[in-house]
Amino acid sequence: MDLGVRWKLHGDGRTPAPGAVVRPDERLSWPRTAGLGAQHVVAMFGASFVAPVLMGLDPNLAIMMSGVATMVFLLATRGRVPSYLGCSLSFVGVAAVIRADGGTSATVTGAVLVVGVALFLVGVAVQRFGARIIHAAMPPIVTGAVVMLIGFNLAPVTATTYWPQDQWTALLVMLFTGLAVVCLRGFWSRIAIFLGLVFGYGISWLFDRIFGRIRSADASGKVTDHWRLDLSGVGQADWIGLPTFHGPSFEWSAILVALPVVIALVAENAGHVKAVGEMTGDDLDDKLGTAISADGVGSVLSTAVGGPPTTTYSENIGVMAATRVYSTAAYWAAACFALLFGLCPKFGAVVAAIPGGVLGGITVILYGMIGLLGAQIWINAGVDLRNPLNLVPAAAGIIIGVGNVTMEFTDTFELSGIALGTLVVITGYHALRAFAPAHLKNRQPLLDEGTSSYDEASS
Repeated sequence: MDLGVRWKLHGDGRTPAPGAVVRPDERLSWPRTAGLGAQHVVAMFGASFVAPVLMGLDPNLAIMMSGVATMVFLLATRGRVPSYLGCSLSFVGVAAVIRADGGTSATVTGAVLVVGVALFLVGVAVQRFGARIIHAAMPPIVTGAVVMLIGFNLAPVTATTYWPQDQWTALLVMLFTGLAVVCLRGFWSRIAIFLGLVFGYGISWLFDRIFGRIRSADASGKVTDHWRLDLSGVGQADWIGLPTFHGPSFEWSAILVALPVVIALVAENAGHVKAVGEMTGDDLDDKLGTAISADGVGSVLSTAVGGPPTTTYSENIGVMAATRVYSTAAYWAAACFALLFGLCPKFGAVVAAIPGGVLGGITVILYGMIGLLGAQIWINAGVDLRNPLNLVPAAAGIIIGVGNVTMEFTDTFELSGIALGTLVVITGYHALRAFAPAHLKNRQPLLDEGTSSYDEASS
C-alpha cells in the first residue's frame, strides 16, 4: 500500500530550477527538507499556540498533537495533499461560551471531540456522494453567515477580557500586527501574528522596566498590581517532560454550542484542498472527502487526550507559495519538530506567559479576520444580498450570533449565540426557499437599486 512516504529527489536536491516546483512526491536534500519543515513550524506557531491559550488548554499538548494530526492527515491522503494541521481558532468562541456557563477544560474538549466525529462523518458522506451534498445543505450564503457569526461572536472576549488588562500595549500590538500583515511580503507576512506576539513580549518587558507594575484587571477580572510580563514560571519549568493530559467530559449544552463549527471546518478544508490543487496543478477533488475525514480524526485524537481541535492551515499554504516547494516530506519534518516542542515544558511556560494586553491587540485583528472570512466566502461565490432569500436568514442569524441572543426552551435547556444563530441561518434559509417563488431561487436581483419595491420585471 502506497502511504505517500517515498519521495524522489528533485534535481540535484539543492535548488529548484527557475520556474520549476518541487511536487508533493519529490523532496530536496534532507537538510534542506528539515529547514523547510522548520519554516512550516514557525508559520503555524502564531495561531497554533494562541488558540490553546485562548481556549484555556495546554499549549505544549496542542503543539504535540498538531504534529500527530498532521502525520495522520498525510497518511490518510497518501501524501497527495501537502498540509499542516494546526490548532483551530474556530473553536475559541465556543470555548469562551462553554466556560462562561461553568464548563471545564474537559467539557470543552468533550464538546469539540463530538464535532470531530461529526466532521469525520461529513467526510465519509462526501467520499460516498460527492461534494454536491455540501453545497446542497450548506450553500455559500449559509456557510459565509455561520463563519461570520462565529468570528464576530468573539468580540466581547477581546473587549472585556484581554484589552482592559493593558490597553496601551494592546493598542501598540494591534498597530504593529496590522502593519506586519499589510507591509511585509512573502513568508514574513504569513507569520505576522507570531511577529506581533514577539513585539508584544518586548513592549511588555520594556513598559515593566520603565513604568513598573500596572494596576488593572487580570484574566479573572480581579483588579491587582502586577507585572505585565511574568516569566517566573519559565525558570521553574523543566526542559523535558510530558504535557498535561486529561479526558473529555460530555454535556449536551456544550455539544450544541460547538456543533455549528462543523460548517466552518468543512469550508476551511474545501478551500484548502482547492487552493493546494491549483498550486500543484493536481486534481484533488477525489481527496476532498478524505481530507475532511482526516481532519476529523486529527481533532478526535487531540481532544481525546485534552488538546484543542485541529484544522488545515492557510499560513502553510503561504510558505509553499513563497518557496514553490510542495513536498510532503517537509510536512513530515514539521510534524516531527512539533512533537519535540511538545516535550519541552519550558516552551509551554513561555507561551503561557503571554501578557493579556498582547492577546488583546492580537485578538482584535484575529477575531475580526475570522469573521470577515465569511464575507470572503460570499464574495467568491457571488452571493447576491439584494435577494431576500439570502438576506433575511443571514441577517437574522448573524445578529443572534453576535448579540448572543438566548432562547429558553425549558428550565434546563436553552440555545444562544453561535448555536442559535447557526440554527436560524440553516433552517431559515431552507424553510424560506421551500416557500419562495421561483424567481427568487434563480438568484436574480429582487430589489431594484434605490427603491424598496420588488423588481418583478427582472424575473
